[in-house]
Amino acid sequence: MKALVLLPFLLHAATVAAAPSQNALRPAGIQAERIHDLWLLTVGVCAVVFAAVLVALLLALWRSGRSDATTAPDVASLAAPEPTLKRNVLLAVGASIALLFVLIVADFQTDRLLGRMPLADAVHIEVTAHQWWWEARYNDPEPGKIFSTANELHIPVGRPVIMTLKSSDVIHTFWLPNLHGKKDMIPGRTSLIRLRADQPGTYRGQCAEFCGLEHAMMAFLVTAEPNESYEAWADAQRREASNVLSARESRGRQVFMERSCVMCHTVQGSGANAVFGPDLTHVASRQTLASGVLPNNRQQMAAWVTQPQKLKPGTNMPATALSGEELEALLDYLGTLK
Repeated sequence: MKALVLLPFLLHAATVAAAPSQNALRPAGIQAERIHDLWLLTVGVCAVVFAAVLVALLLALWRSGRSDATTAPDVASLAAPEPTLKRNVLLAVGASIALLFVLIVADFQTDRLLGRMPLADAVHIEVTAHQWWWEARYNDPEPGKIFSTANELHIPVGRPVIMTLKSSDVIHTFWLPNLHGKKDMIPGRTSLIRLRADQPGTYRGQCAEFCGLEHAMMAFLVTAEPNESYEAWADAQRREASNVLSARESRGRQVFMERSCVMCHTVQGSGANAVFGPDLTHVASRQTLASGVLPNNRQQMAAWVTQPQKLKPGTNMPATALSGEELEALLDYLGTLK
């Protein structure tokens, strides 16, 4: 009983303590708002039913007869008619059926509303899940405006976004709770998710289907910003990596091209065009490394390059053995990829 009394306070504390960037109870878009409304209705109905069951139980206990070890069994009531009890049971069953129909209708209506969001001037993003990172390809009718990034997406506030979801290996689930619900990503199949951010901010997403050893370390960030800022970001993402480098940065690019980096990654404009790992053309502009595992700074980049298995066991990123001079030069070069 004490736990039931404290439950509302525990839920409130969990809501306050949760990071505001990943919280289904704080919708920041119209689709998430509709899902949130359905959740509130469902919780309300279940709370009413739960309370009614508890009240019925307490009334039954209060009205039941008292006895002790010497009281003779009373079996006369077994054959006695109980019209009141029968009526109450039928009323409870009827109310339960009615409430279930209310939830069915609400669920159906929510699903229809999710599919009716206006899609004019939508941003089209193809998201592919890998073990254990996210690839995002921004499509456009003009081929010259297509670009790719990894683990961090930007979208404009107030514009619809159509995401085509794919998986390259096992079943993953795309979950961005502040902006929409969950959507499975099944190998060999394509699905769609339509969303719109109505509030600027950075929202954290997560793979919500166990997909292997590093499932818990497969996060992504979505930054919702005004359309002007989004367009400026997109224009920057379309540019190739700068070839104006210092001698030390050029040495770092040489290390990148001569070691295993070039076998997995793309850096537009450098001759590195592998697609096994994330596109690194603008890696220095991202907030995190390794799909949200590490903050993106020089120290963490050095650790990720030299000992990725210690930071994310099971990752496909191989350790790269470098001398101190090679590592410092490589970090200088990677720092130019903004």
